[in-house]
Amino acid sequence: MVPNTSILQLFSPHVTIRRRTSTAANSVTFAVSSTATQIGGFLSKKPYTPPSWASDLSLVPSHNFTLGQFPTPIHKWNLPNLPKDTEVWIKRDDLAGMELSGNKVRKLEFLMADAVAQGADCVITVGGIQSNHCRATAVAAKYVNLDCYVILVTSKLLVDEDPGLVGNLLVERLLGAHIDLVSKGEFSKIGSVALTDLLKKRLLEGGRKPYVISGGGSNSLGNWGYIEAVREIEQQIKLSGNVQFDDIIVACGSGGTVAGLALGSHLSTLKTKVHGFSVCYNPGYFYDNVQGLIDGLQSGLNSHDIVWIEDAKGLGYAMNTAEELKFVKDIAAATGIVLDPVYSGKAAYRMLKDMANNPTKWEGRKVLFVHTGGLLGLYDKVDQLSSLAGSWRRMDLQELIHTKKALTNVA
Repeated sequence: MVPNTSILQLFSPHVTIRRRTSTAANSVTFAVSSTATQIGGFLSKKPYTPPSWASDLSLVPSHNFTLGQFPTPIHKWNLPNLPKDTEVWIKRDDLAGMELSGNKVRKLEFLMADAVAQGADCVITVGGIQSNHCRATAVAAKYVNLDCYVILVTSKLLVDEDPGLVGNLLVERLLGAHIDLVSKGEFSKIGSVALTDLLKKRLLEGGRKPYVISGGGSNSLGNWGYIEAVREIEQQIKLSGNVQFDDIIVACGSGGTVAGLALGSHLSTLKTKVHGFSVCYNPGYFYDNVQGLIDGLQSGLNSHDIVWIEDAKGLGYAMNTAEELKFVKDIAAATGIVLDPVYSGKAAYRMLKDMANNPTKWEGRKVLFVHTGGLLGLYDKVDQLSSLAGSWRRMDLQELIHTKKALTNVA
């Protein structure tokens, strides 16, 4: 049997797996076929067939691109000070590939296929100045030979300045993404839809064929990325044989990831309680947001019945307390898992806080935490992290120098 701590780690991306058990030898063999492992399979566009339990939803995609490295591993996360008999496992969507694009890869596989099908020659999207989604979109666009235009939101003081080459900005600019800056005040007043519409109008007037991707890639089509992720988790659980999860926890920034997980969990065999830890707006906003996303698929469900939204934003979006950053550092040092400070770091921080404050609520439960990536966001926190980072020293070479001198004298 595949060990608990390495569910599906032995398998290639995009595998279709059939399990055959030999009772005589008490052994398990696997038949594996893969699009991505075939030469030329990666970055290919392929027909899409939804899980049987999702086939009645609307807007079923006809195709998707193979942009990521799936399935991503699930393994036990040995966190300290958990409630009695509580287990936390982690799904490593930070390892999904596409230049560290995390959870964005799953959505963009469907969104880029739609852009190409509509004859687009470029894509437009919007996000914060260190947006993981905007950087991921820039990567995905180049993968499928499209140009990328990103509208990035920054402070009023910096909107007229060169944004620099830190973190996600470095990758975007290396890729040749076209960057337009707006201030937070302008963004709040005008809104993302009006901003992307304005840029789309200008590109159309210039003879381009733009395709607009909503912030975070979170729309009803993008939802299919995490509906498909639920099918992946189902397969991993079946292969493990003896692991069942009571809860799924994920950071919630634009709503698409948690909406797909919640809808998929409800419709599939998982039936797992899905928690979204909000890193920006209040829970009420996200219940409405998820409702709009699942209504777009004509699910007939109420968001309050399929997802539990909890507040984890702290000081605000992309803003951290010293305690939160120390938590990210301590978890990295204790477990080897590096969390980003904007999304998964805040979600994990609030999860463990709640477990400490309400231990009986979590006792005996198996929790699956979805790591959504965002590693490059740490580079924007270098100044705040400098006092927390590990120490260094000049290596003392005197012993070696004296030994060499002694050997020379002997010779």
